[in-house]
Amino acid sequence: MAPMVHGLEAEYSGKIKFSFLDADDPNTDSFQSDLGFYSQPEFYLVNADGKVLKKFIGYVSEDDFRNTFAQYLQ
Repeated sequence: MAPMVHGLEAEYSGKIKFSFLDADDPNTDSFQSDLGFYSQPEFYLVNADGKVLKKFIGYVSEDDFRNTFAQYLQ
């Protein structure tokens, strides 16, 4: 999924900030706990205040990402 996500990152540059979390890095344990991280892959759409707007677990299609982004970019 990484190539698709990086493609979306380039396409939505300036509209959505993409951040990548290394789930194997123990320094991120607290952040993972705050998000309710369970397994890879997981994706979160988070607003500027840190509120999780949408959580995706497992495989996500490009269309699913685009449709969700469209809901929040209006």
